[in-house]
Amino acid sequence: MRKPWLVGVLLAAVLLGACGDPASEPGAGTPPEMPGASATTQQHAPASPSAPGKTASVPAKAPTVLYLGDSLAMEAQEVVGRELRRDVRAAYSSAPYSGTTLCDYLEGTGERSLVPDKDKAAALVRRLRPDFVVMQFWGNAWDYTWCMDGITHDAAPETYFKRYAADLKRLTDQIAAASDARIVWVLQGPDPITPDRVRRVNALYEKQAAASGDLVADAGKAVSAAGARYSWVQYLPCTGYERDHAEYCTQPGRDRTALHRDDDYLHFCLAPTTSTPKPCPVRSPGIRRIALEITRVIRENL
Repeated sequence: MRKPWLVGVLLAAVLLGACGDPASEPGAGTPPEMPGASATTQQHAPASPSAPGKTASVPAKAPTVLYLGDSLAMEAQEVVGRELRRDVRAAYSSAPYSGTTLCDYLEGTGERSLVPDKDKAAALVRRLRPDFVVMQFWGNAWDYTWCMDGITHDAAPETYFKRYAADLKRLTDQIAAASDARIVWVLQGPDPITPDRVRRVNALYEKQAAASGDLVADAGKAVSAAGARYSWVQYLPCTGYERDHAEYCTQPGRDRTALHRDDDYLHFCLAPTTSTPKPCPVRSPGIRRIALEITRVIRENL
């Protein structure tokens, strides 16, 4: 029984570091430079936030939003920015790095991190002064990032969770010391390999948010089956919007849409992964569902 599990873990580790991630939709123009090793993407709200045929409710104050995270954020960053600009006229910046976990964004980790000093969470918050900092981390569970000091979920699950909780608090404290921005912790979707791990990681996000007066966005619920929050699924029934927009309902004859590719149970981009992390180049229903939930939480807390 262990061999298939290990194969799945190794595959996921490769995918985490080589994610091809979601860009703005085809035909929406050329996306700006992505924050690979050195750039932070900054995008300001357009003059009109309204979607075609709709009248937007413009918030009294357009928020400034910073989006950080791992390969899931890397793939989603353009769609999240698009929805935030459309819905709440946000000034939006993103600096995700594939393969990372919380400690990579901590100041003081130096060369033992996949994130350069200038893009650490507190450094970006001091520079950009966001109202909201959206944090999306699947919770790297393997010996993949140097700053985890070799702690893995497989070898030492309780040590892993204690370290994860400590990094959550440290990161929250560093951001709080840098500004009064509110953190939005994004809850993750089901994991077919270690489903209880994601449940516990999400619980840590909720506990830290409650302790610090921050927010959670249960984007993972938006990519889970009704009544089965932690049971992994590749397909879900199409939503009304997806039925009306054929490119988002991948199997209209069966009234269901794909969340994942056949060869990638973790990411939501329906394009193949690449060796160079980048936003997802194709319309992907799971990414849009995640982006809508993040946007909803920010809109309701303006």
